[in-house]
Amino acid sequence: MTSALHIRNGSLIDGTGSDPVPGTDVVIRGDEIIAVGTTGTIDDSVPDGATVIDAEGATIMPGLIDAHCHITFDDVQSNDELFYHRPPTTAAMITLFNLPKLLLAGVTSFMDPDTVMGIGPEIRDVVDSGAFPGPRMKTGVQALLTAVGGTAGRLIPDQGEVGYAAVVQTVDEMIVETRRQIKMGADWIKIHATGSIPTRKGELQVWTLEEMKAVCDTAHALGVPVTAHCRNATSTRDAALAGVDLILHASYMDDDGLEAIIDNGSAVCPTFTFLANLADYGEAVGAGIGMQDVFRGEIKATAAMVRKAYDEGVPILCGSESGFALTPYGHWHAREMEVFVNELGLSPVEAIKCATMSNATAMKAPDELGVVGPGRWADVLVIEGNPAADVTILQDRSNLKAVISRGQPIDLTTPWPDRRAIAGEKVANWAAQILTYDRAPLP
Repeated sequence: MTSALHIRNGSLIDGTGSDPVPGTDVVIRGDEIIAVGTTGTIDDSVPDGATVIDAEGATIMPGLIDAHCHITFDDVQSNDELFYHRPPTTAAMITLFNLPKLLLAGVTSFMDPDTVMGIGPEIRDVVDSGAFPGPRMKTGVQALLTAVGGTAGRLIPDQGEVGYAAVVQTVDEMIVETRRQIKMGADWIKIHATGSIPTRKGELQVWTLEEMKAVCDTAHALGVPVTAHCRNATSTRDAALAGVDLILHASYMDDDGLEAIIDNGSAVCPTFTFLANLADYGEAVGAGIGMQDVFRGEIKATAAMVRKAYDEGVPILCGSESGFALTPYGHWHAREMEVFVNELGLSPVEAIKCATMSNATAMKAPDELGVVGPGRWADVLVIEGNPAADVTILQDRSNLKAVISRGQPIDLTTPWPDRRAIAGEKVANWAAQILTYDRAPLP
C-alpha cells in the first residue's frame, strides 16, 4: 500500500469551475489530500518516502463521478435479459468483475439508483471493506414502480419484485417499501415516475403527486434522499413539487417544471449519454430503425430547458446510464460532458464541474469529494493533455496517466477485464428476421 503521493508540476483543474492553474503540486497522505500549491512551495508538506508522480505537461483533476450508473445490470441487450436472466448471486459476482472497469476509465465514485434484486448495499459494503476493488459507491435498492410499470411494459408484474423493480400499489405499500429499503441500507430511494404502455406513445406519468410525496416524506424523515425517473414534463414538475431531490432525465421539462425544481431545490441529471449513443451510433449496433431521430429530438427538446436550469443555479449532474449494451461499463462515463458542451453550451471546465463537484451531491459527500483541495478525499486523475481545451480527451482511456482512488494508485497496465458468456445470460433469437415465403432461397 502506498502511504503518500506527491503529484508534481501539473496544470490543475480543481473541479470548482475555475480556470486551470499551471505549475501545481498535490500532496496525498492516505485517503486525504493534505496540500495543494505552486510547485516548489509546498515541499515541506511532503511526507518522507512519498511516491512522486511527474505531471509535467499533464492535467491534474478530481476523479470522475458518475451520478447515474447501473452497475448490476451487466451491459444487457434487452429487458428480458435484465429481468429474467440475472439471478442475484450471478449478478453480484459479475458486478464485482465489472467494477474495476470503472476505475480503469477514471471513475472513482458513482451512484447506482436501483439494483438487481436489491443487491446494491451488499456490493457497496463489500467494496468499502477492501475485499474487492472498485470505486466509492452510493446506491438504491430497487426502483419503486406502480403496477403500470416502467420502461419494460408488461414484463413488470402487478405486484411483487422482479429485477430492479419493486411494485407498490397503494400509498401504504409505498411507505412500507421505502422504510424496508432504508432498513436494508439504501443511500437513495428511487421512484419510476414515468412508464411505457404498449398502446401509448412515449412515457406517461404513472405516479400521482400525492404518491410521490408520501415516499419523499417517509424517506426524508429517515434522512434519505429520493431520486425519480421522469421522462415527460408533468412528471418532472410533480416530482419536484413532491420533494424529489434528484430528477433523472427531466425530459421535455417545461417552465412549470423548472419553477418547481427551483422552488424545491432539486438537482437534475439529464443522462443524455444513452440517448446520444443511440442517436449517433445506434445504426452501427443494429438499434431499431427510426429511433435515432426520436432520441436526438428528445435531447434537443430537453437541452434548452436544462441550460435554462443551469443558468438559474440548479445543480446539473453528469450520468452515463452505464449498464446497457449502448453504454457498456468503462467506455462512456465521460461522454456526458461532451454533450453538455455541444448541446448546453457549457465550457469544458463547467462541464467538468458537473461531473465532479456537482456530482459529489449524488455521493452525499459535497464537502469531501469532487474537488482537488486540502482536506478532501484522495480521488485524483492525471491526464495527458488539456481537457479544458477538449473535454473529449477524457473519453480515451489511453490519456489516463494516473488514477488515484482512496489515495492508492490504480495499476493502469492491468489487462482489460474479459470473460466468456455465462450459460443462459443472453436471449437467443430464433431469427433476426421473419422467414416469409418470398425470403426463402430457391431450391
